[in-house]
Amino acid sequence: MTDVKKIATRESYGNALKELGDEHEDLVVLDADLAGATKTGIFKAAHPDRFVDCGIAEANMIVAAAGMSTMGLVPFASTFAMFAAGRAFEQVRNSIGYPHLNVKIGATHGGISVGEDGASHQCCEDFGLMRTIPGMTVMCPADDVEARAMVKAAYEMEGPVYMRFGRAATPVFHEEGFNFQIGKGEVLRDGTDVAIIATGIMVPEALDAAEELAAKGINARVINMATIKPLDEEIVLAAARDCGRVVTVEEHNIIGGLGEAVAGVLSEKLPTPVKRIGVNDEFGHSGPAAELLEQFGLCAANIAKVTAEFCA
Repeated sequence: MTDVKKIATRESYGNALKELGDEHEDLVVLDADLAGATKTGIFKAAHPDRFVDCGIAEANMIVAAAGMSTMGLVPFASTFAMFAAGRAFEQVRNSIGYPHLNVKIGATHGGISVGEDGASHQCCEDFGLMRTIPGMTVMCPADDVEARAMVKAAYEMEGPVYMRFGRAATPVFHEEGFNFQIGKGEVLRDGTDVAIIATGIMVPEALDAAEELAAKGINARVINMATIKPLDEEIVLAAARDCGRVVTVEEHNIIGGLGEAVAGVLSEKLPTPVKRIGVNDEFGHSGPAAELLEQFGLCAANIAKVTAEFCA
């Protein structure tokens, strides 16, 4: 997918907020002094009266968003994933999750691809943290079109939502008008030898890996799982029945994320061999995003290699 248009999903987040803000006066955006990086500055420029910079005080921002939601507003609280899921976990749990308030969390700069900011900012634990909160919807888009549709779907649903967006530009492969549905997976490529279930920026890598595998005679089904919770169990079970083997791919610790969600469903309902590809329970480090992804095995070549070995 090297020849297609590339857009960072954090850009998509900012653009979608602006478009929604044009249509809905109850939408408000909060940020923790990172509007340039999270791209909420796009919304701020259009609707300054509905934008609140909370400063470097993420926990306070989450509580403020919770309060706003009780007044009939739809707040989008925005900051880096490390701070939204990590620093403010208690407030997300107790002030949003426990009372099941209508707050949307836009977490940018997730995963190893944060790059030069290093391990302190490369949040690879957020899926796991957010999945443990009862009633929290957890999502991660694969490209610009899906990201914008996801933000709009989050606005339209009632209840707490956590969305992770990326720093690095990634290929756009969905067509405009894509019908995104919360809780639904998407088969991007059919196959019967193995199913590769990926999320976020790993989806284009999984598609490229499937092409490499095809050259080796391995027919891989590729599934885009943008909603990590609630997981689309139907599509997971169908993939397991049809293919007999499942590989999961995520820019997240293999502990607590998509891989464990898929493995949990299959272990209870249809025991199937599963191979998890992700960050192998280690911290990242500073470096160019593309080089780090390759080093940590989060690239098409390694996905194809691991999958081929799994199918041998």
